Amino acid sequence: MDVSKPAASKGNAGFTLPEVIMAVVITAVAFGGIIMAYTQSARRAQWSGYSLAAQALAIQQIEVTRSCVWDMAIGKNDITNLPLINKTFSAGTVRGYTTNYLDLPTTGTNYVRATNYITLTQIQIAVGAPVQLIRVDTVWPFTWGKTNRLFTNTICTYIAPDNRDNTTF
Repeated sequence: MDVSKPAASKGNAGFTLPEVIMAVVITAVAFGGIIMAYTQSARRAQWSGYSLAAQALAIQQIEVTRSCVWDMAIGKNDITNLPLINKTFSAGTVRGYTTNYLDLPTTGTNYVRATNYITLTQIQIAVGAPVQLIRVDTVWPFTWGKTNRLFTNTICTYIAPDNRDNTTF
């Protein structure tokens, strides 16, 4: 018996070429799915950050409007004096808009500008004082793939007149 040559048997054979190719394909598909899931979750996390920043900008505009003096006892209504761009008045409704940057981390010049569209509508309740409906629509851009899409966050609230004149209590 010659000891220099190993005995060839069916159990000692290595992988065949089709088996190696299938293993590589399965591994590539698995890693491709992992990478796609990672990039998709990163993109959704970025979109959520933009949406939260836009909502904060809308709430900021609501608070600016709510801080205005509207006291019917002294005849003062500063709500209609908000510094809005293209302000229009019609049938008890004030419309206009403001622009601002979203409160996001930035480096260089990658600021994201959003637009707040404000609508103030005076509504007369059957019994009692009138109220103002404040609606803010914040429109902001987000690049999704190769397209730049616009998204909108909307917030509404009602406010009643102040009574800051202590002589009317």
